[in-house]
Amino acid sequence: MSLDAALDGFPKQIRLKDGLECLLRPIEATDEKPLHQFFSAVPGHERMFIKHRVTEPETIRQWCENIDLGRILPLLAFVGDEIIGDASLHLQHGGWKRHIGRVSVMVHPKFRGRGLARALVEEILDIARHSGLEKVEAEFIAQQERAIHTFGLLGFTTLLRLPDYVKDMQAISHDYVLMGLDLKTDEEYAGMG
Repeated sequence: MSLDAALDGFPKQIRLKDGLECLLRPIEATDEKPLHQFFSAVPGHERMFIKHRVTEPETIRQWCENIDLGRILPLLAFVGDEIIGDASLHLQHGGWKRHIGRVSVMVHPKFRGRGLARALVEEILDIARHSGLEKVEAEFIAQQERAIHTFGLLGFTTLLRLPDYVKDMQAISHDYVLMGLDLKTDEEYAGMG
């Protein structure tokens, strides 16, 4: 299956564990303002661990003006017109990691604890499988214990941990944690041999 076929199911309504319904769909050019509002609501101490300066309108503008879902696929969760979650699948079309996608997720502080992060990552994993990826990875700093736990519940395992390897936006060193998940199904393994 292809990425286009995997995206045919969107937009999609989902119900969170507390009954809240939200709409999931890939990013669109018109999402600039709500996406900026979403990232502005993320507490400052958490934004330090995001690789981009997401509170700068120009960063978000460039994302919305240069959408390439075959390279970076942001899947957004909405309640009404408000973005409450964002999970992204980063793909490489060449090189030695072309079979591996990278996953990231962020949930609005008011909507945490409802299973949204897990639901978004599960949707991204389904897209990754249907896109032909064999593995996915996720990067963290050690202090992101809750996110590491959530990814662990989804089957990700710690591939490596490097002490004082990365620096946040305030140039403070942190341990780097790389987690991974093999996307091959049992049927695919049975065919090997």
